[in-house]
Amino acid sequence: MRPWQRRLPVLEGRRVILREVTVGDVPALLKAFASPETARYITPPPATRPAFERFVEWARNERREARYLCFAVVLRETGEAVGVFQAWTIDPGFDVVEWGFVIGPAFWGTGVFTEGARLMIEFMFRTLGAQRLEARSAAANAHGNAALRKLGAVEEGLLRRCFVCQGQRLDHIMFSILAQEWRP
Repeated sequence: MRPWQRRLPVLEGRRVILREVTVGDVPALLKAFASPETARYITPPPATRPAFERFVEWARNERREARYLCFAVVLRETGEAVGVFQAWTIDPGFDVVEWGFVIGPAFWGTGVFTEGARLMIEFMFRTLGAQRLEARSAAANAHGNAALRKLGAVEEGLLRRCFVCQGQRLDHIMFSILAQEWRP
């Protein structure tokens, strides 16, 4: 068992800390994920506190099995969780990783996403040993797509009507970042 399977490390930036999501994060995350701006482009998250608490436990079990990771994005100044970064393996061993993120809209454009994303990407390449990162973003999600491009992600193609958000099938853009191209 690898060390991160036992316990996710704490990743520290200047303004944000990434650490494993906890039950204590649930109220703040429910609030951040429920905003109409956020809900527009994501799979519906757990809608109640008990359901979200079950998700937290599920995430820990999946981490132990080396299938899925979920970091809370925590503001250093307040200790409040304002979003999550997730990663799941596409092939055994985390060589190819799909990752996703949700940041509460109050923190869009503040640098919280960029700082947290860089910490997450470094973790996936250096600790997990990933060689390829994949991210999908709704084609209509201008903020999310711009954020991925700013990190250096390369747009690879359009996945037509591939993902259901709020009852509608949306087109998504597939982005990738390769380990040999990453420059933090």
